[in-house]
Amino acid sequence: MKKLSFCSLACAIFVAALFSLVACNSVSENKKQESHELSIITTIYPEYAWTKEILGTRTDSVNLTLLIKNGIDLHSYKPTAHDVAKIASADMVIYVGGESDEWIKDALTASPKKGRVEINLMEALGDRVKAEEIVEGMQAEEEHHHEHAEAHEADEHEHHAEKHEHHDREHAEAHEEHEHHDEHAETHEHHHHDEEVENDEHVWLSLKNAEILVKKIAEELSKIDAAHASAYKQNAEAYIAQIQSLDAEYRTAVESAARKTVLFGDRFPFRYLVDDYGIKYYAAFVGCSAESEASFETIAFLAGKMDSESLPSIFIIENGNDKIAKAVLAASKKSQNAQILTINSMQSITEEQINNGINYLSLMRANLENLKKALN
Repeated sequence: MKKLSFCSLACAIFVAALFSLVACNSVSENKKQESHELSIITTIYPEYAWTKEILGTRTDSVNLTLLIKNGIDLHSYKPTAHDVAKIASADMVIYVGGESDEWIKDALTASPKKGRVEINLMEALGDRVKAEEIVEGMQAEEEHHHEHAEAHEADEHEHHAEKHEHHDREHAEAHEEHEHHDEHAETHEHHHHDEEVENDEHVWLSLKNAEILVKKIAEELSKIDAAHASAYKQNAEAYIAQIQSLDAEYRTAVESAARKTVLFGDRFPFRYLVDDYGIKYYAAFVGCSAESEASFETIAFLAGKMDSESLPSIFIIENGNDKIAKAVLAASKKSQNAQILTINSMQSITEEQINNGINYLSLMRANLENLKKALN
């Protein structure tokens, strides 16, 4: 997977943040003595939305912060020194817990705080966390680069052999030894990849997961703010009832749908959602992929599935490029009336959208409406 590694970056940021904290220590201590405002840090929008619902009328009395709100998704986000400073002083930190936000774990380790509550969504879900999967027709990461490298290597060997024909025997022996080492390296790499399981981070796109996580956040929040525990519990229960109601709407819609297959001309971060309702899918790339160029084979495969399954639409995710989807429609023989639909993975929410009144359930309901179009 093409993912950014933030370990070295985070370390540098920690140093800057710690200097900043020390410089401001006397001022902040005086403020704390005057009054302590509960501080909660969330990394992605769903965490923020859930926590806000649990807080209810307490929202104005709590310092609730959403870190990633500038339209950049979790996989590409680079923390600032200010982010790290906020984490260091927070009473509660809620984060996904996948590979993309490893820097959060580093920040928490580097700035221990007595009594701080840390909620790792993936740990909280336990066995409900799924491994990232590559389904039929899905383009593997760096497939083009790998094929190009193999072709280049083959050309180079051929040129080398032609140039040194008088050393045939020596070259053959060297090549045999080289192949032996290559085979060993490939075997070692194969075992390494077999052992490494990459989990799908997009756990918030399951309403069933949301129910579990809302309950978890309410329970942990009650531990650091016991005076309002009863209100948090009531708010969580009311919100969970809304989540369950929407979950039932999803289930009814899928059960009564004309088909049970969806097509994505984009990344696919919706495995948790489709698995909840038994929906089959085909997509260009996995959910965390950094690829944006689909191969001819991938486009041809998706176009073939659109035809064989008589699918009326193809999905892209929010802020996604529709180039692949358009190429699939162009390659399809039965796509005259097919449309490109957008489904929101909540990975690129902006502050403006939040101020305009979007919320987790409204986004999931909008996704349901487009899902109905795709399945009927």
